Amino acid sequence: MSRFSGKPGRQGPRGLQGPAGPPGASGPQGPEGRPGVAGLTGPTGPPGAPGASVTGSPGPAGPPGLQGRPGITGPAGPQGPPGEPGVSCSCPDIKAIQDRLIKLELAINYRFVRKVGQKYFVSNMERRSFEKAVGFCSQQGLKLALPQNEEENNVLTEVFGDVYKEVWIAVKTEKEQGNFTLDVNNQPLTFTKWQAGQPDASIKDTGCTVVSEKGLWKVNKECYLNAFIVCQI
Repeated sequence: MSRFSGKPGRQGPRGLQGPAGPPGASGPQGPEGRPGVAGLTGPTGPPGAPGASVTGSPGPAGPPGLQGRPGITGPAGPQGPPGEPGVSCSCPDIKAIQDRLIKLELAINYRFVRKVGQKYFVSNMERRSFEKAVGFCSQQGLKLALPQNEEENNVLTEVFGDVYKEVWIAVKTEKEQGNFTLDVNNQPLTFTKWQAGQPDASIKDTGCTVVSEKGLWKVNKECYLNAFIVCQI
């Protein structure tokens, strides 16, 4: 062998790959990857088994509900024992007071109002025929005036004006039915104040009675003429 080394030769060609070596040791864990894209919704699974039934504690009471309809009236109960005797009272007659108030409420609606005893005479100071006078009072729920005494008769004349001085009164108009001795309800007259020569004997069938000047009564054949209308309450 020579004591002197020569220059390195040129690199030779790559050799064939050798067999795989044994696995190396595991390396350290890499960083966490980014979240993947959400997958599609899977099909609905079958219903689960019923859970155990457990009754909870009652909740708080709710607000009151609406009032229900009245129930059917029950049968009458047995009669109670008699009450104690009432105490005698000298109280005013309530019904009489109510009647007077009702009359007063009606009366104040008219231009002419006169009170005699428990009776009111009322008028709007209008003059019409006897038939219309009766009809007007009836429509008001009243009756045509008929004086029952001298005081009432005189009060009727207070409706007179300076010119017209006759007012119709409720005496029966048919002569053959009482010869002017009945009122329009076929009751006998309890007070009259006929003028001399009245009732007029010349009237054969129908006549209508007025109170004229000085409170004297007379029968007119002309019931269509106008005289004052006075009703009584």
